[in-house]
Amino acid sequence: MSGSPRLRPGPPLTPALGCATSPRVSAPVDLAREKPAPALTVDVVLLLPDGRVVLVRRRHPPPGWALPGGFVEAGETVEAAAVREAREETGLRVVLTDLLHVYSDPRRDPRRHTASAVFLGRADGLPAGADDAAEARAFGWDELPSPIAFDHDEILADARRFLLTGVRRSP
Repeated sequence: MSGSPRLRPGPPLTPALGCATSPRVSAPVDLAREKPAPALTVDVVLLLPDGRVVLVRRRHPPPGWALPGGFVEAGETVEAAAVREAREETGLRVVLTDLLHVYSDPRRDPRRHTASAVFLGRADGLPAGADDAAEARAFGWDELPSPIAFDHDEILADARRFLLTGVRRSP
């Protein structure tokens, strides 16, 4: 006898209830059409050597100042997307230093439900707005502009608390 286990006959297999081949389901359900999944995005709390934070003024709605960031492309890691988006929008070479938190409140973006991996990053140089950013500037923490788009005011507050105290937002 070989080392392979012997299979014993058992009852016939039947499709799981709700499976596309189940007799109770007339056709496969297209879940993407029924309820789209959140879009995966990234944002970077980008700090310059003097401690100022880089924000971009959005070229497209919704208006306001925002963290550099955007959508993750197919086949791209969130880390690569964060570096790419920050460079596209600010012209700066970014080094990611930490993952701050993942923000996924369905109300965070008025256009659609997004889930954003938010990183802390560092860069040298002067930011220059490009791509989706009409302008990129560095601000002191007590001089942040208004309005701040999306939930980025909340993210900035979380980042500042983490940088000052080491305390992260709890899940």
